[in-house]
Amino acid sequence: MAVLIVLLVLLLIELGIAQSNDTNIPIQYFCGSIAPKSQSNFIKNRKSTLDELRMQLLSRRVFYARAQNLSDGDSVFAVAQCRNYISVDQCVDCFDVAASELVNCTAGNGAYVFLDNCFVRYEDFADFYNNPTVKQDGVGTPLSLCGNQSVSQPITSFNQVVDRLLSDIRDATPKTSNFYVASTRQITSENATMYAFAQCVENRNQSSCQTCMNTAYDRLYNCLPSTEGRFFDMGCVARYSETPFFNDNQTTNIINVLKGHSSKVAIVAGAIGGVVLLFLILLLWLFYRLRMKSKKTEEDLKGAINYNYRDLQLATNDFSEENILGKGGYGEVFKAILDDNSIVAVKKLQVHHARVKEEFQNEVMLISNVHHKNLLRLLGWSSEGSDLLLVLEYMPNGSLDRFLWGAKRGTLDWNQRFEIIFGIARGLAHLHNEFHVKIIHRDIKSSNILLSDDFKPKIADFGLARFQPEDQTHVSTKFAGTLGYTAPEYAIRGLLSDKVDTYSYGVVILEVISGRRSTEVKSESSSAYLLEQAWRLYEDKMHMKFIDETLDLNQYEQEHAMKIIEIGLLCTQSPVSNRPTMSEVVLMLQDGQSLGKRQLTRPTFVNNQDRRITIVSSNSIGAPNDFKRPKELEVNEQIHSEKADDKVDVMEKGMDVAKIL
Repeated sequence: MAVLIVLLVLLLIELGIAQSNDTNIPIQYFCGSIAPKSQSNFIKNRKSTLDELRMQLLSRRVFYARAQNLSDGDSVFAVAQCRNYISVDQCVDCFDVAASELVNCTAGNGAYVFLDNCFVRYEDFADFYNNPTVKQDGVGTPLSLCGNQSVSQPITSFNQVVDRLLSDIRDATPKTSNFYVASTRQITSENATMYAFAQCVENRNQSSCQTCMNTAYDRLYNCLPSTEGRFFDMGCVARYSETPFFNDNQTTNIINVLKGHSSKVAIVAGAIGGVVLLFLILLLWLFYRLRMKSKKTEEDLKGAINYNYRDLQLATNDFSEENILGKGGYGEVFKAILDDNSIVAVKKLQVHHARVKEEFQNEVMLISNVHHKNLLRLLGWSSEGSDLLLVLEYMPNGSLDRFLWGAKRGTLDWNQRFEIIFGIARGLAHLHNEFHVKIIHRDIKSSNILLSDDFKPKIADFGLARFQPEDQTHVSTKFAGTLGYTAPEYAIRGLLSDKVDTYSYGVVILEVISGRRSTEVKSESSSAYLLEQAWRLYEDKMHMKFIDETLDLNQYEQEHAMKIIEIGLLCTQSPVSNRPTMSEVVLMLQDGQSLGKRQLTRPTFVNNQDRRITIVSSNSIGAPNDFKRPKELEVNEQIHSEKADDKVDVMEKGMDVAKIL
């Protein structure tokens, strides 16, 4: 009888706790006791929901995903969240272990499992999406695990350092945009480093995240003087350890997050410093602008640091040739090592005409205020004589074009290429729709996409960027951009809108997938450039042939790549109204969909051949060669250099395209 009772309890509530150094071993798991209406339907729905979660994590390259299946009355709602310090592939590996554990739960319609690297939960109700603490049955109490090794003497010093680290983590996590913080502290007495992180479920609000973090802090504080502690709850997780579990370059700068706790003296000092900085900026711009425009610039340059020119000169070894990272039309970019051993990139613009000064002002004014993980961060600026310097984030992998047709060609796999495509879309969506004003980049191209050490893309070079007023569909301006990427309505009529960036982004998609330049002609017998090649293959339902031959794709990746090709073609549609916004593109990429109800029409092709701009347009689908007679616009020899993607300003060189139409 006792054995039957034990079996019954195990059937109704299955709760397990395991401790291991292996991050992919379940630490806490639970199977609910409320039976589904139909076990077979429930298992089928659960499988499809877990499969959908996995697909989102893998294809969208995210660390948080939700999915559901409501078929046949046995609803399954599921969520998965990974730690931000791991890679997407590690996230998927952890999810696979979690899912294999959850499929053993057959008695109830709800379950969850915690691992060090991830958390997965499913229920038959959706309330827990927005309130993770909601439970239908079973166990949901917080769990804390303390290591079995205590610090050696002196304990008091160790406890004080770890306590400050945990309290900072507790206070900072709810204040970050993604409810995630990772930080380290030095233990001088132990000659060791303590690592700590905390993470709330992504869709929580700040208040509930703070409540959960307060509990996490209390539980982990009780672990001291143990050298390791873990906390798991439905709404948040936290951990500290003397053993590294994330890289040193993955820490969060929590100083700025915690500035709200500074003293009044620090606030006053900061305000005085800000006033002094703004005054210095005003003095600089008085050399280049009228007084009224300089005052406006003063208001817009918040956040940029005025570096000492001599310090940057030393950091670049006097702008030596061996430190050059790249060259452009208006200057060079150098690698620099500052006094604190941090590595930055210094963009040196030489003033030959007023346009360079304007680009310098644009870049400082715009990106000093824009912060997004897919936009290159401006650290500061400097000026002396005719040299204007921008201090930027250092991107160790350089520009995207190196990996598509340069020295690193063929080294990017499909997942990396999709993450790059998706990241660029998110960066542009932020510029167009999420910032307080709409910013149009105007020069989106592969050489202006820089890659971090883990191949995360960042949009760079804001020298040509412009604002678009909210009450206007476009602005009319002289053309400045890069042939091969620019939208036809902008090249022909100077009509600038956010859809110009969308067009350029579509061309970049095609470059990323094909591994070829936008201006490349595949064979001597064909004069078609990349966009036209993509369209012809799409019309013939042969767009698999467009994919880079260095990629070895499985069936799922092939289908995924073809959908992304369609999104690229959609972004290059004419008229402008046919193109999606970048926010719509992000949603299409997130959902794994391409066109939906949209129908593709042949794009307008803007080609650059033999120093001419050839514009061919058609508004309907037809035979590939069924074009209107092209209008060829002779371009002054001075516009071009030997590079196919050189930046040009057609109007400044004296070619008024509109007069030719």
